[in-house]
Amino acid sequence: MPRSPSSPAFWRSPLRGPWFTSVLGVVLLGGITVLFVTGLLSYAAYNPDLSPVNDMTPDKGLLGFYLFSWPTDPSWLYRLTQGVHVTLGIVLIPVLLAKLWSVVPKLFTLPPARSLAHALERISLLLLVGGALFEFTTGVLNVQLDYVFPGSFYPLHFYGAWVFFAAFVAHAVLRVPMAVRTLRRMKDERHPGDERHRDEEGGELVAPDPAPPTVSRRGALGFVGGGSLLLFATTAGHSFDGPLRETALLAPHGGAEPGSGPAGFQINKTAASRGISASETSGEAWRLVVEGPRRTVRLSRAELLRLPLHSSALPIACVEGWSTSDQWWRGVRLRDLAALVGYEEGAAPDVLVESLQRHGAFRRAALRDNQVRDPRSLLALFVNGEDLTPDHGYPARIIVPAAPGVLNTKWVARMTFGDL
Repeated sequence: MPRSPSSPAFWRSPLRGPWFTSVLGVVLLGGITVLFVTGLLSYAAYNPDLSPVNDMTPDKGLLGFYLFSWPTDPSWLYRLTQGVHVTLGIVLIPVLLAKLWSVVPKLFTLPPARSLAHALERISLLLLVGGALFEFTTGVLNVQLDYVFPGSFYPLHFYGAWVFFAAFVAHAVLRVPMAVRTLRRMKDERHPGDERHRDEEGGELVAPDPAPPTVSRRGALGFVGGGSLLLFATTAGHSFDGPLRETALLAPHGGAEPGSGPAGFQINKTAASRGISASETSGEAWRLVVEGPRRTVRLSRAELLRLPLHSSALPIACVEGWSTSDQWWRGVRLRDLAALVGYEEGAAPDVLVESLQRHGAFRRAALRDNQVRDPRSLLALFVNGEDLTPDHGYPARIIVPAAPGVLNTKWVARMTFGDL
């Protein structure tokens, strides 16, 4: 038996062939396109051109183009787009692995390049495979909060996405027409999965001396689909509440909620993990500094409670894909705080919010003027009828409709209104 992977006879699986590869490719074509679009929407949700504190990706150049001002309606927008992004990414893992397995003989084809065009195709294939493995791996690690890779997840995933999608587009332009022709031809044949013939579109994949089959190609596709369905069932619940959340066994936020009662909903970081002590959040020590062009004020929590208070029913959604249903928040409107330091009603500007936390990402976050003006945007003091708990941001936190969770700053210490 040939021992070199570069020999076609080395690969003996009877499953490999243009039909099997084409079906997987068409699924990935649609799925990865949705992943890229929802990833861009997540990038836009951070208001990346608003202030360097929201997007610190180095040397992004044209790749950091800004799409639009992220809206506040509907309030569940980020919950939907990021839930789709993360859940779909996990569901596609079996499809991706099966696709890579189906074309692995091509990675060992000799000679490495038969022409300039062939060399470019091989390079794009290496970028495609490497980019796919990198993006899916870092995405899963981020969902699991396992930051074992060097550097920050955000720039790594950002640049990896562009490299991967560029290679993906190049590969799709070259291969999608062939895949469509293959599927159409085999649909017209009596046995669509019968690929005993070899042609220029799939001959490199069909084993010249196949081993006896143990499963049909349709059975293999069913196995891949079953794996995706299992991942969906054990992941999707992190975007819902109630019994469905208990099914999210593969998500770090899929277990029991943190406690019960008004504060019994998901959190990402605790007060203790960010070095927030009870002494600095006490009524005697804590003061909120609100700065504007005309004046700066310092407010205790008791003084905030004497300002007009308003309520909003808003969810929290995080980049890791988890979210909560609407929680009932009560506090001071951001636009009222802007008015307190000199802005006229309806003229609320951008705001830079700074937290008491001393380490970790997003100690500072910027919000755009449309987010500040929205009447549902609050400096929240209560949730579900009770004081905020330390882990939910006591003594005060930001809550803004449709904003990523990391922009809903907890343990707020300072707010600076003005053009950022």
